[in-house]
Amino acid sequence: MTQDASEQEVNARANEKARRRKEVRDRMLAGKTIEKGLLMVHTGKGKGKTTAAMGLVMRAIGNGMRVGIVQYVKGKWQTGERAVLERFPEQVTIRTMGEGFTWETQDRARDIRAAQAAWATSREMIEACRGPTPRYDLLVFDEINIVLRYEYLPLDEIIAVLRARPPQLHVVATGRNAKPELIAIADLVTDMTMIKHPFQAGVKAQKGVEF
Repeated sequence: MTQDASEQEVNARANEKARRRKEVRDRMLAGKTIEKGLLMVHTGKGKGKTTAAMGLVMRAIGNGMRVGIVQYVKGKWQTGERAVLERFPEQVTIRTMGEGFTWETQDRARDIRAAQAAWATSREMIEACRGPTPRYDLLVFDEINIVLRYEYLPLDEIIAVLRARPPQLHVVATGRNAKPELIAIADLVTDMTMIKHPFQAGVKAQKGVEF
């Protein structure tokens, strides 16, 4: 058997396998008919939770959707994504409600007030999505998992509000140590796992990568 003939056989077998995989996938996709707003949770110790959420925001913008973002912790940071998103004022509303991490403010009472204000804004955004003309299609509650971890907000209330959100509204909650109750009601949960991080080798946060 010539090398060309052998290669042709390999290609033919590979093509047949691909055809069968496509048939299986087509049957699977045909059964997926539900369309609904998703509750998505990005958690874990690895880098990329907010970055992934902002990637969803970019995708939503590209599809003509309207987005609301509430930043629970990173209010003091001047980030590259904020500079980009502020160029789409008709589609994106950003509310930077945080005052930095607790070890920066060293004022728990002030942190709690900031978290409460951020949650009030988040609830207003959710309510603005009810009725025939919803204000937003996607909401991002950035680092809400952090304030829930520290018990700055009533978890039961937040779970109840998220459960009762408008049916077509997508919501993303980011931050490590997501509460089990939040994970339980989510449609999609991604746990970012840290394998290596340059910070461990003494490398400071890099512009365009970390912020």
